[in-house]
Amino acid sequence: MADKNAELYLQEQKEIKAEIERKHKKTVKELYDAREKRTKDVTELRMPDAVPISINADPANYTKIHRSAAYYDPIGWKRAVREVHVAFEPDMCNAGLPMSGAAMSSLGVTNRKWPGGPLGEDYEYQVEEIEFLHDDEYDIFLSDPTDFMIRYYWPRMYSSMAALSKLPYLGFMTNGLEALSFTLTSPEFAQAIAAMKKAGEETRKFRELIGNSYGDLAELGFPAFSQLGIGGVGGAPFDSFSSGIRGMKGSMLDMYKRPEKLIQACEMIIDRRIARAIPATPENRGKRVGMPLWRGDKSFMSQKQYEKFYWPGLKKALQGTVDLGYVPIPFYEAEFGDRLANLLELPKGKIIASVEAVDIPKALDILRGHTCVLTRGPFSLRVASPAEVIEYYNDTFDKYGKKGGLIFNIRLPDKASIPEIQKMVAAIREHCRY
Repeated sequence: MADKNAELYLQEQKEIKAEIERKHKKTVKELYDAREKRTKDVTELRMPDAVPISINADPANYTKIHRSAAYYDPIGWKRAVREVHVAFEPDMCNAGLPMSGAAMSSLGVTNRKWPGGPLGEDYEYQVEEIEFLHDDEYDIFLSDPTDFMIRYYWPRMYSSMAALSKLPYLGFMTNGLEALSFTLTSPEFAQAIAAMKKAGEETRKFRELIGNSYGDLAELGFPAFSQLGIGGVGGAPFDSFSSGIRGMKGSMLDMYKRPEKLIQACEMIIDRRIARAIPATPENRGKRVGMPLWRGDKSFMSQKQYEKFYWPGLKKALQGTVDLGYVPIPFYEAEFGDRLANLLELPKGKIIASVEAVDIPKALDILRGHTCVLTRGPFSLRVASPAEVIEYYNDTFDKYGKKGGLIFNIRLPDKASIPEIQKMVAAIREHCRY
């Protein structure tokens, strides 16, 4: 059944491609090149023909698919993603982050909840922060992070891996494999191995079916906005450590109780990422790489703390990604205000700063002529009418966009129909031209 569905998807792909070319009287390559040039021009501080537009369309809002399809129906999900992109025709596409729900269930993931698994089929993906690194375990993590990940982190992150916590320290085991092999025959380890095998099988099946969703959209003329995993060195190490290892409470207390250990952990993370990073291949050079940022805003830390704990690692991540040949897109996911000025320490025309609506005036005042700004409309637009969305973006262009240097990420109304959104996007595109 899956094979037939995959064959049908590929046949649809050919038909859609032909229909796009008939509609526009251009090849999909010509459409792709024009859209990519528009975004590249504004990124590199040249005046484009129009403001580039990206969208974050939840396919579940505009098709018959459930959000759970992103975890259990890969072909159905990428078909729905394709449908909304073909309908709305953004300059950059976003295929989302689909992953195997069956694999996560097999491993017993403890810090994430997803639709169709722990959550109902139309809930949104959620992350629950857990303190995987305890107060007295910093030295273990800093001296041997691999040992920490295997014997402490994985057993806490995945319930199926609890047996790993019973392993001895492996760092200097020379002739100890004979004794260790006996430990590995226990029922607990057999269950852990079975869970990993099951997760691996499910992941392989899922990946074979989901394929290259971004490649599929590129075949239809849509360049990727940002493709996670394509390269770079990741985002701010403080975010990774705070949210994924230490937890918010622990990391915030560490800024006062053990600041040097916290700094050392962040430095180790970013330095190791940079050391193993691979330069962009010729075909990937200039590709955009997203960096979500969330712990460095005004509500989480003071300016002094930002400069001490957050910015040094973020600066290394941004510069490292530029040096590898990619275009980083730091997503400032709250009000960062004057902290955006730190981007002036980095090369001109090499970064896209993605900011929330509250930061638009300050971002353009600080960064114009140095760094392109992508603005995301307020979340309230999700419950607005199409007319209100048009008014918001057109007004933003009139106030701040006349001199270029601006990209729009359009917040779509959740309840609007596809024809209504098509007219809405067309109206914004028509108004926001140079």
